Amino acid sequence: MSGKFVIDKARNGQFYFNLRAANGESILKSEMYVTRASAEHGIASVKANALIEERYERKTDKSGAPYFNLKAGNHEIIGVSEAYSSASARDAGIESVKKNAADAVTQDNTKAHE
Repeated sequence: MSGKFVIDKARNGQFYFNLRAANGESILKSEMYVTRASAEHGIASVKANALIEERYERKTDKSGAPYFNLKAGNHEIIGVSEAYSSASARDAGIESVKKNAADAVTQDNTKAHE
């Protein structure tokens, strides 16, 4: 079983997605989008950029926890990871995005609420 993108709607009415690994763990979260179509475009961008190593920006948050951003070709952030316990765990997260994004199906949870 491969990963999946899950589109949800926030309380403010905006849309976002998570890329979940086959085990259900969230490995990448998007920014907020005004429309569902924009979120779907973001998913397409993740799929297009996931295998390009240079698109991953390895960072450390204020508390010292490693995380990463996935950027599009225009250098805009299209996804942010969770905070990890170590740099090696962060790097494993990047590998998980590479493994899961390309073939991931999309589950749209927002359509059930319309």
